[in-house]
Formats: sequence, structure tokens, C-alpha cells
Amino acid sequence: MNAKRDDSNDTENQGSDHVIPSPGMFARMRAYFLTGVLVSAPLAITFGLAWWFIEFVDSKVIPLIPAHYNPENYLPIGYEDYGIPGFGLLVVLVFITVVGWFTTNFAGRALIKLYERILGRIPAVRSIYSAVKQILETVLANQSNAFRQAVLLEYPRRGMWAIGFITGETKGEVQHLTEDTVINIFLPTTPNPTSGFLLFVPRRDIVILDMTVEEAIKMVMSGGIVTPPDRRPAEEQSVPKVAAKTYENVDVLREKENVPILVSRDLSAKIDPDAGPKEQDGKTREDA
Repeated sequence: MNAKRDDSNDTENQGSDHVIPSPGMFARMRAYFLTGVLVSAPLAITFGLAWWFIEFVDSKVIPLIPAHYNPENYLPIGYEDYGIPGFGLLVVLVFITVVGWFTTNFAGRALIKLYERILGRIPAVRSIYSAVKQILETVLANQSNAFRQAVLLEYPRRGMWAIGFITGETKGEVQHLTEDTVINIFLPTTPNPTSGFLLFVPRRDIVILDMTVEEAIKMVMSGGIVTPPDRRPAEEQSVPKVAAKTYENVDVLREKENVPILVSRDLSAKIDPDAGPKEQDGKTREDA
């Protein structure tokens, strides 16, 4: 059922005869400066972080390369101090690719089983290794659906909404103990989306968003400053799908087994207007 949007207090839809004055020279210069900051700052930060990462990898990898294999030793005179930026990163990428190729054959798989057996006997290392391996396999596997869909859910209470990411369908003991079909939802924090909470949410309580995962992550990291556009058709945008007025006319009663039951507030009056404080099952309101 679609909810009904209340636009009665929307001041943007109300007409006004007030004429907005044109900005002065100082206001225009300030707007130009802020626009320049918004354009240049991301480029400068991105380039600076990329350059720092390249230099960091080069400083750690190039000293490990033998001198007769290091191309920097064969540079013309005067260029030795500049080096070859990114050569260490290129070596790391080639090394990782070779390791992946080696582990696809029989000898590589046997070697992996050997060192995993050795790491499995070290108490502290085996926990870290197994956790990191499981996370990487979940995120990087081609068949994985982790972080492939952004969803909207009510959190931390009814009427407050948050963006989460589907990490998979709940299985095992958690699903067997739950009557509803629940979904694993990762709820990130702002501005660091790598930390967050794992929630098991019923499938019917989540709303799949049309925005991409990258757009949703940008929105979370920026604290809502960067908001992706709604690409849905105009007729769908005008009809809301969720509402926060679900339980405003409902009371929560508890039976002897402490099972919560949602009962309408005017239910007792409809059953027996003359019942008074006595309920139909013989219990008073205090006993409920």
C-alpha cells in the first residue's frame, strides 16, 4: 500500500511575490571561489593520495629488487634522483598476478594447503587469517552478491530511516530461530562506511533503492551532502512507498508467556463497552 505524502506545510510549493535581488560583486566572487574549491579540492586530494600511495609502495618494494634488475640504476646521469615513479607498484601488481596464476595449478594448491595447515596451528594467527580470508572471499568473489544492492530500512526506531547494504540471505541458526525470512543488512556509519552494524531484517521491512552502491556509499560518507538524483519516472517519484505511521493506534499487550501482541487501542470498547477494567479473559489491565 502506498503512503500519502503530506505537503500541506511545504513552503516551496506556495507562491510568493517577493523578488529576489541580484547578487552583488562580492557575492559573485564568493560564489566563484566556492565553486573553484569544489572543483579543485577533490582533484588535489585524489592526486595527493595517489602520489603518496605510489611513493609509499615504491619506497618499500624498490630496495628489495636486486641492483642488476633495478632499471633505475640504468638511468642517464642526472635522472637517478627522480627514479621511475610507480615501478614498485607495477612490480607488486605483477607479483600478485603471478601468485594467482601459480595457485591455479596442482603444485600451488598443495603449497596453499600446507601453509594453511601451518597457520591453523598458531592460536592467534589462525583467527586473524581465517577472518580476513573469509571477508575477502565474500567481497571479491565473482558469485558474491555482497554490497550489490542499497536498501532503505527503519533504524534505530520507527519513523527514522537509514541506508544499508544487502550482504546475503540469512542462513543457519539465526534464520531457523526467526519466523520471518530475514536478510543480512550491513548498516554503515558516517563518515567511515567500513565500520557499522550487522542487522537481520525481515525481507518485507526493507525497500530496495534504485541508486547504485557507489552512490549510496558517497551519500553515507558525505553525511547526506552528496545526494544522488532520483532516476525513476516522474509518476513513481510522486507516490511514496513507505510511511512511519504504522503503530500510532496500537497498544502492546503481553500474555502470561510474555509474548507481545499488538492490539488496537479501541478493541476493548468494541468487544464490551460495559466491561470496565475487566478484560474478556478475566485479566485486569494491570495483569496485562
